[in-house]
Formats: sequence, structure tokens, C-alpha cells
Amino acid sequence: MRIFIALFPILLLCSGMTSDTFREKQLNYTRVREAYASKEKIVEKTLTGHSVSRDNLRIYLRVFKTEKIMEMWAKNCSDSVFSLVKEFPICDLSGDVGAKRRSRDLQVPEGFYHISGLNPYSKYYLSIKVNYPNASDSIRGVRKHLGNNIFIHGSCISSGCLAMTDDRIRELYVYCVEAYNAGQEEIGLTIFPARLSDATYSNLLSWYGRYKDDVKLWGDLKKSYDLFEKTKIPPAVKFLPDGTHDVK
Repeated sequence: MRIFIALFPILLLCSGMTSDTFREKQLNYTRVREAYASKEKIVEKTLTGHSVSRDNLRIYLRVFKTEKIMEMWAKNCSDSVFSLVKEFPICDLSGDVGAKRRSRDLQVPEGFYHISGLNPYSKYYLSIKVNYPNASDSIRGVRKHLGNNIFIHGSCISSGCLAMTDDRIRELYVYCVEAYNAGQEEIGLTIFPARLSDATYSNLLSWYGRYKDDVKLWGDLKKSYDLFEKTKIPPAVKFLPDGTHDVK
């Protein structure tokens, strides 16, 4: 028995057995197969049109709540900068501008996040989980009442999530699967109150200046927005002990 156990890994290697890729594991689910059947050619054509290979794909997402737009930026893993390859209209998002600081406030979060999981059998067809609450939310929000389960999903109903419609979530889901399959470990997501041009940022401060918590967050997001607009490289963000951010 000891000899069998010792030799078993070698026998697996010699037989050519390999573990499934991320894509292959996802394709075990009916809805993911449906997504690939309807969107794989579109995804590949879009990436090829921007000189991006699906086998080397890296993506970064930006959401603008006021405009109800999600931008998807992409690059090859060897490239230094991202290119805008797709804008997805958001069908529905609840709440107003400003951070999500407690459960059941119906707010879509704002700040610096990443994708923390893909759900191929969601209540809303397909869904992509956001890592809310992040470190800042945990510090600045209502402790023990922060809420969770914030998703980008299908359908057109929002109670704090980003509802994209089933058709759009199919395509976005395929991009995410392809990025993970190509080796991306973390898909960044920044959620803004709006496109933070100087004029829009000034208006937000004028209209909502009494909301000091939001104003601090928007200052950090503004710095991130300006840096990315200039460099097309997502800034490095460090969460500070008071819940603000060091953005570089």
C-alpha cells in the first residue's frame, strides 16, 4: 500500500492527466455554457480589435453611478497600460451618490474593490461578487451592520447591486472567466459617484459638502480618477487606519 501511494502521483503524470482549467470548470454550469454560446465570438472579436489576446488577458473595471455606465479596460499581461474596450450600460442601481455604510440602506458602494467570486447559478441568472465591505467600509461603516452580498448581476432590479440585464451579464461574465483563465489573480473594480471631471467633482462638493465622510472618499477617488486618466494604469491603493486611502 505504501508503494502504491508513493507511485500514484507519478502514474498520474505519466498518464497525461491534468486538472481542469478555470474556464473548463465554469463550463460545467448550464448558464455559463449559454453565455459562451452567445458571447464568446463577440468577446474574442472585441479583444482582437484592441490587440489583446484572450490567453494573456487582464481586465480592470470602473463604474460611474450617475451615468449608469461600467467601463471595461483590458490589456495583455505583458503590456504596461490598459485600453478601454467596452462600455456596459447599467440597467438599474439603487440609492444615491455616496458610500454604502450599513445594511439595508439600498446604496451601491463607492470606493476601491475587486471581484471576489463568480456565481454561475445566481438568483439573477449570473452574478459577479464584489468584495464589499472592504477595509475602509469596515472602519467607516456601522459595525456589525455593514451588510454584504453586493453583486454585479443579471436582471434589471437593484437593492444595492449593479443590475446589468441577463444579456450584458453573459458577456461580462465571459470576460471575467477568460481573465481568470489567463492567470489574472484579482480583477480590480473602482466605483465612482460619477465621472470625476474637475467640474463634476466641484459640483459634488458644493451639493453634498455637509456629508464629510463622502467628501473624504470622493477626494481619494478623484485622485485615483485623475491618475488613471493620465497614465491608464490603475493606481496602487493602500487602506489607512482611519478608513481613508493612500493613492499613488
